[in-house]
Amino acid sequence: MHSLITITVTDYLIVSSILFSIGIFGVIVARKNIISILMSIELILLSVNINFIAFSAHLNDLLGQVTVLFILAVAAAEAAIGLAILVIYYRNRGTIEIKNISSLRG
Repeated sequence: MHSLITITVTDYLIVSSILFSIGIFGVIVARKNIISILMSIELILLSVNINFIAFSAHLNDLLGQVTVLFILAVAAAEAAIGLAILVIYYRNRGTIEIKNISSLRG
């Protein structure tokens, strides 16, 4: 006999808060590695998107899900531009350490 497992909004919020905590922890721990920081920021953004989708489904309103689609599109563009800037910086300087990036100030 199969039992149906009901996933509630609370379950989504727990998963989202765990992902958010991992993202914050990643930003704090990987202060010297810019790629890890960018990945941690993306993880934080995805945890916020899970909240939007959970509450959108709970309230039977599609506005949250449409908002998530726009957020994901902007996040993909932001990640592509950030990585492109990082590749150009690496080609010019030969390193991507955070302490050396502050030398770009004008």
